[in-house]
Formats: sequence, structure tokens, C-alpha cells
Amino acid sequence: MPVIRIELSAGRTQEQKQKVAEEITQSMVAHCGCKPETVHVVFEDVKPSDWAVGGKFLGAPPT
Repeated sequence: MPVIRIELSAGRTQEQKQKVAEEITQSMVAHCGCKPETVHVVFEDVKPSDWAVGGKFLGAPPT
């Protein structure tokens, strides 16, 4: 059972996540021979204040 974890900045809609999950599942089926019902896709929304790139946070901490 493959589990694909996706961390991304918060703000994506459920519709966007649904499309990503569908395409990742289709890719796993096509390239790895998995059955669609065995592919798990987990989204983790990360606030910009909790994500740093190059030592700098993407957003200000909550006040």
C-alpha cells in the first residue's frame, strides 16, 4: 500500500487537492502497477509562518 505525503503551503481548495490525488493515483497505477484502491494520498497544509526557505519564513508568525 503506497502512501504519498504531500506538504504544501495552506490555501489550496478541496477541488485542487482532489485533482492532484486523482492524478497521483493514476500515475501510481500506470507506472507501479498499483491498484487504485491501495494508493493513499495524504495532504498536510503548512502555514507560511511554519515554513522557511533559505532561512527565512514565508509568512509572519500569527499575532
